[in-house]
Amino acid sequence: MTYISTLLIALMATASAALAMPPIKTSWYGPAFHGRTTANGEIYDMYGLTAAHKTWPFGTKLLVCNPDTDSCVEVRINDRGPYVGDRELDLSYAAAKRIGLIEPGVKILRFSFL
Repeated sequence: MTYISTLLIALMATASAALAMPPIKTSWYGPAFHGRTTANGEIYDMYGLTAAHKTWPFGTKLLVCNPDTDSCVEVRINDRGPYVGDRELDLSYAAAKRIGLIEPGVKILRFSFL
């Protein structure tokens, strides 16, 4: 098997795993928190590819996918939240923009742990 074939198989497996996971109610946060300290002590950068979750360990990496836009983004948990309703995951502005979440604001998305 060639290197390219192996790479393609790995990419397809990753994409399939992301689409096979249970959906999660996802929102985004940005300007009001930009420059403030996150729960893990980092400074929140709305242009970074990070996310907040209430319980997942800091440093956890996820692949979050929006099936409506056929796009995915890799993020790292560095904050706690969201604390609005039944939302489960908050993406940074940049991560949300990359997958088309800015306009709807809240959406059920697919994810996988990396």
